[in-house]
Amino acid sequence: MEKFKEGHTGRNFVVEEPVFEFKKPVFKRGLDLPKASANSVAKEYLEKRKLNPEKFYFANKFKEWTNTQKVTFDTIGRDESRIIIPMYDRDNNLIGFQGRALGPNSVKYITVMLDEEAPKIYGLNTVNEELLIYVVEGPFDSTFINNSVALCGSDGDLGYLKGSDIVFVYDNEPRNREIVNRISKCISRGESVVIWPNGIVEKDINDMVLAGHNVMDVLKSNTYSGLEAKIKFNNWKKI
Repeated sequence: MEKFKEGHTGRNFVVEEPVFEFKKPVFKRGLDLPKASANSVAKEYLEKRKLNPEKFYFANKFKEWTNTQKVTFDTIGRDESRIIIPMYDRDNNLIGFQGRALGPNSVKYITVMLDEEAPKIYGLNTVNEELLIYVVEGPFDSTFINNSVALCGSDGDLGYLKGSDIVFVYDNEPRNREIVNRISKCISRGESVVIWPNGIVEKDINDMVLAGHNVMDVLKSNTYSGLEAKIKFNNWKKI
């Protein structure tokens, strides 16, 4: 028995010690917050916008809670409540979130990325990359559009969707120089874009839904690229 304990046998060869390899478990990060539907103010705000409060969360003290997820704010004085919009990757890992102000605020959205290498895109966990993807400006707007994502950062993040057919949908603000420039760049790259028709006066998709428009029909009938996009764009912009 002693020989076996030492790794030797009667035939004088060594029995190698078994090597056990254990992978470190990976735990998915979750949101330790109540749903927005559980807070009367957040629920009322979202339902007035025809948004589903079950899809979002609520932080009573946004700065304080954010610092428990990632140290972001040096001070948490004059804290405020915000609706929390979670951002997940393709595997449903929480990669970041946006805090949306409930009332008048100079900073409507605050974006916090838990994974700095992850793309700042909302909807990656629900979009089908084999189908046409609509890229809109905000997470709330994307909830009204079939198979869509929302940019929560720069256009460069879309490299994550390389190979997919994409249509860019910007807000209906023909006098906004930043939006006009973005649309112009899309057209120059040969991308497909939505150019809103004259009959649409609302600024964004959420407002269009509230006004009773069938937004999906509008998108499908006003998507352009190439020379046609340039002509429609020049007629649309006001600067």
